[in-house]
Amino acid sequence: MPHLLVDISAHGYGHVAQTAPVVNALAQRVGDLRVTLRSAAPRALLQQRFQCDFEHIPVELDFGMKMVNAVEVDMALSAAAYRDYHADWHARVRQAAQEMRALRADLLLANVSYLSLAAAHAVGVRAVAMCCLNWADIYSHYCMSDAAGATIHAQMLAAYNSAELFLRVEPAMPMPDLDKARTIGPIAQVGRNRREEIFAKYPAGRGNRLILVAMGGIEFRLPMEQWPHIEGVGWLLPQAWNIERDDMIPFESLDLPFGDLLASCDAVLTKPGYGTFVEASCAGVPVLYVSRDDWPEQPCLVRWLERNNVCREVPRERLHSGDIAQVLGDLWAQARPPAPVAGGAQQAARVLAGMLHE
Repeated sequence: MPHLLVDISAHGYGHVAQTAPVVNALAQRVGDLRVTLRSAAPRALLQQRFQCDFEHIPVELDFGMKMVNAVEVDMALSAAAYRDYHADWHARVRQAAQEMRALRADLLLANVSYLSLAAAHAVGVRAVAMCCLNWADIYSHYCMSDAAGATIHAQMLAAYNSAELFLRVEPAMPMPDLDKARTIGPIAQVGRNRREEIFAKYPAGRGNRLILVAMGGIEFRLPMEQWPHIEGVGWLLPQAWNIERDDMIPFESLDLPFGDLLASCDAVLTKPGYGTFVEASCAGVPVLYVSRDDWPEQPCLVRWLERNNVCREVPRERLHSGDIAQVLGDLWAQARPPAPVAGGAQQAARVLAGMLHE
């Protein structure tokens, strides 16, 4: 029974959204596949996304960047966290290598932990990295001026380049410093429209346009209880916000997978992030987004979104006032381009299946 070890970043939910379709496609190709997931992402999210059996080891192998909220990076805290993480880098790699050896994996798929890749190289486990970004590029954007910046960046980059392959998932950052990058198509787990089931549980929403509020896996609460009502619009938003209004309902109460909720809506309000941007576009759902300031991945995502969907940026101040009726009208007045095809999962699965069969 071939054993696939999958290490997934919990910096937002996009890494899970990107990885699950690949593993699902691979499990269909390799019928006796054993899968171990290592991630700090919630088990409930993993169970919703992964359609194959898996063992879950809840561990954080990377932290990406330390965030103030979903759209703002804490640069000082991030630089300090990386100094601590790399204080004895070689000892950290040795420990991770011991843990990997004990798992007896045949192949590692990392999205996008560089420690995992360094450990796999140390114990001779074949390894593939896959993502639309890498933490070396993100680190260099924010922290290169740190006293330890050059050393830390070099260690990160060496770990990424130790992988046999880096599958660069479109839309992606350029990644010019990766030696073995191979570009593949977009990856998305496209849901199905289940509006009638939503209206059965949310009868007040019938006849309205539905907007899903999905700010990703990092908290970014909007003061929607203070927003004005917009005629003909109903909102699906997180239960944790504890907002009770006739035009708003917690999406958790609908008990539907995220992809189906998204595919059932007339728009999604979000931040620039791989999972929601690509899944919305492949489902033909228009996107409203709030800028992530200087997040270096944002230009690549927004350019792709503008080519493949209809979208509008919402200024931050309008998210506080709720003055977005005109923005919505402009969004829905746009002509939609053809929905993009998410072929990246099958491309990646073919690569991984070939490596497991060798």
